[in-house]
Amino acid sequence: MARPGKASRPSRPTKAATEGFWDKPALLDFAADLVFIAASAGLVYAAAMGMQRLPFFPLREVVVAGNLDQVTRTQIEYATRSAVSGNFFTVDLDAVRGSFEKLPWVRHADVRRRWPAGLLLTIEEHSAVARWRQAGGDYKLVNSFGEVFVAASEARLPTFSGPEGSAAEVLERHREFSQALAAIGRTAVAVDLSQREAWQLRLDDGLTVNLGRDEERHPVSERMRRFVAAYPLIGERLHVRPAALDMRYPSGFALRAGSAAQPS
Repeated sequence: MARPGKASRPSRPTKAATEGFWDKPALLDFAADLVFIAASAGLVYAAAMGMQRLPFFPLREVVVAGNLDQVTRTQIEYATRSAVSGNFFTVDLDAVRGSFEKLPWVRHADVRRRWPAGLLLTIEEHSAVARWRQAGGDYKLVNSFGEVFVAASEARLPTFSGPEGSAAEVLERHREFSQALAAIGRTAVAVDLSQREAWQLRLDDGLTVNLGRDEERHPVSERMRRFVAAYPLIGERLHVRPAALDMRYPSGFALRAGSAAQPS
């Protein structure tokens, strides 16, 4: 108990209580590092924005590697104007490539920087091997990979048709049929795969060949072999020019006659 008439002394503050932000070196170093990092990031961003606006390293040319058969110079110039922006370092190569790949005959485009002021463009063109007849009667083209694409062509090509997504399968069958038909000097000008997966051919002499569905016991390839074997005998023995053959029978075929065969 305090003595009467004598005041108590106030307590002296400790050293920890008197230290502030500026008395802590570790905290000051950490804050300085944060400021330095933020300032550096801001300078990098400002430099990048400045390079896009200043006329340094301008793009002056697009060099096309190799020869092109379908893609024209006018199309390349149009795609270049619509997609190429920025300078040598800031140009968006993905956007430029996408612009070229939208051209009708371009299957794939590769774009690289070509020091000091250009772009090197390599284009893989579609190689059209057939026309693709759609359900509505419109036509597209099929390339050598079995891919359907849109372009205009005046070349005489076989016609394919089938369910959506079946172009590669039809192309593979066409190659198989063509190899077999070469033995009798004929070619398939049309190959059709129905919705029920039945195959039908039209040959260059106008003959229609129904091969039906591919079955394990009676595959389409075996029916094709029977047709090739029977074809030379039809005109000799029946003296008619057939209009259509139905090869779906296990051991024979049905024939729809056309005009009478002309004597040689």
